[in-house]
Amino acid sequence: MLNEGTLMPIITRFAPSPTGWLHLGHAYAALFAEQKARQNSGRFLLRLEDIDGTRARPEYETALFDDLRWLGLTWEQPVLRQSDHAQDYRRALDELAALELLYPCFCTRREIQEEIAQAAQAPHGPDGALYPGTCRNRSVVERTERIAAGQPYALRLDVAKAIALAGHGLTWEDGNRGLQRAEPAVFGDVVLARKDTPASYHLAVVVDDARQGITLVTRGEDLFEATHLHRLLQELLKLPVPQWHHHRLIADENGRRLAKRDNARSLRTLRDEGWTAARVREVLEVESAQHQNS
Repeated sequence: MLNEGTLMPIITRFAPSPTGWLHLGHAYAALFAEQKARQNSGRFLLRLEDIDGTRARPEYETALFDDLRWLGLTWEQPVLRQSDHAQDYRRALDELAALELLYPCFCTRREIQEEIAQAAQAPHGPDGALYPGTCRNRSVVERTERIAAGQPYALRLDVAKAIALAGHGLTWEDGNRGLQRAEPAVFGDVVLARKDTPASYHLAVVVDDARQGITLVTRGEDLFEATHLHRLLQELLKLPVPQWHHHRLIADENGRRLAKRDNARSLRTLRDEGWTAARVREVLEVESAQHQNS
């Protein structure tokens, strides 16, 4: 079966970061993506978002593969690793720079927080207070001098100029919410690269999905708002536009979504406690059914 309304086969992906142990939330996301592909005679791919070299570790990668195989998942080879594709992100940044949509930002996080605190009404977006635009209007001379002096900087997207170039009519199709109108201005001038990181999540994910030929992006509903920005980047970089399906998040007994930073019980811990893959699948199916009926 083909992607409804198109001639594209369903190609999904699971894209974890090897920066910690997988938990039930990861299991749900992986099984959800694999099921979408299997139901439509499509393809299920795996991608390692290991661009953060300071946190990605080999032992987490090994455990990740073990956990997914234990769940009964299979995927096509080779596995795509972000760390192997820095040149692709560089080319994307060069394209945006050629359109005069990037500018260097020399502000530290502390300086940004202080300026926001001093503002009477700082605009907010999905990730909190928006960058106040301090470096947006610095002169070319000042930027050049600061860079030549070795001052650290990030590359930010001038979102107003980007929207003016791409147009205001961008949309996307979401499996849960239907046709959506993109409003990327809600993120302000986001960072697309730093000195120690060749690409932000937002830039890397759109480049990676295009490289892998993804036609259906399945991910948690916590990333729904990010799609506003991703549609803008796809338009600017002339990349294919997939469909999206933002699924529910798995929560703990206190109603908080599972997260590595909160030491959510890992799949390896559950395995040590005697859980089987069948039990994991059953628990996730029950929670999903309860969510749909609530």
